[in-house]
Amino acid sequence: RPKEDIVLRQIKDVVADVTDDPTLHGQAIFFNPNAMRGKLKHISVDIYVNGKKAGSVKKDYKIVIPSKAEFTVPIQVKLNIKELGLFDTLLGMVGGKNFEIRYDGYLRLTYRGIPIKVPIDYKDDVRIRL
Repeated sequence: RPKEDIVLRQIKDVVADVTDDPTLHGQAIFFNPNAMRGKLKHISVDIYVNGKKAGSVKKDYKIVIPSKAEFTVPIQVKLNIKELGLFDTLLGMVGGKNFEIRYDGYLRLTYRGIPIKVPIDYKDDVRIRL
């Protein structure tokens, strides 16, 4: 088992695709503080906007995790607009409202063939304006 957990540092390049099936696309930046390389096998993260579940990311990967370095994971989140309230969300975007976004879940990876589950709990305040 690695000595330290992998850390979610940032979600960047977030783009909203507002169609019949609204989704967010972005890049999750992680940091591996360990001297060992590994492989990312699966990500399972729920996304909460202002305390309400807005969507989730559940995807299998085959990404090499470098030692003592950052690595990027592309993510795609299907939004649950019904849960958030479409009208309130649109008004918030037009007015430049701050949204508290929380990511809660886990990564499943392997180090030297041994499967490991790493918890993710990350919070960010985002100001969205159309």
